[in-house]
Amino acid sequence: MATPIKIDFVSDISCPWCVIGLRGLEQALERTGADIAAEIHFQPFELNPAIASEGENIGEHIARKYGSTPEQSAATREMIRDRAAQVGFAINYGPDSRIYNTFDAHRLLHWAGTLGGERQRALKHALFEAYFTEQRDPSDRAVLVAAAEEAGLDRDEAAAVLASDRYAAEVRDAEHAWQQRGVHSVPAIIVDDRYLISGGQPSEVFEQALRSIAGEKTPA
Repeated sequence: MATPIKIDFVSDISCPWCVIGLRGLEQALERTGADIAAEIHFQPFELNPAIASEGENIGEHIARKYGSTPEQSAATREMIRDRAAQVGFAINYGPDSRIYNTFDAHRLLHWAGTLGGERQRALKHALFEAYFTEQRDPSDRAVLVAAAEEAGLDRDEAAAVLASDRYAAEVRDAEHAWQQRGVHSVPAIIVDDRYLISGGQPSEVFEQALRSIAGEKTPA
């Protein structure tokens, strides 16, 4: 019988390592499917909560935030594209790519979570694809509604959530709670409220960790 585990995946829509980490985790879960029954909950984290409504050019943003030169920033983006391709995901960065506010995306993800874990995961994937692959603006509510529809969710209900302030307090509270628990970078993958796996790890790292955790729960 498969060992049940709970996974809290703390991440942001605009974090490339988050999509790389999610793909790695999912590949690990595919290989452990007969032994581990995982329940994934996506938790909110904003890398740039104070960013302007029009967003910011990604190169300029990285230079301002980390002091990177244009050459360093371009090399990092190329490395991230390669890592994403290895897990079957296309990141289409370009010189005009931008970073945006993601708070509404997190509200929509919270709503999807109330409908079930698989629906929330489908929306997470749709949002990652809209932002990284299609280079669309995840602060644009039309983009968010389209992602919800792509994920099989009701577009009218998604639009109603976005037009209101529904789930704003819940998202803020969750963000604060995870920061209080020491999460200051993402992705942060917390298993059974006890074990932390940080970063966009390869699937082999996730598999080893999950099997070890499941083994501790299985009676000898």
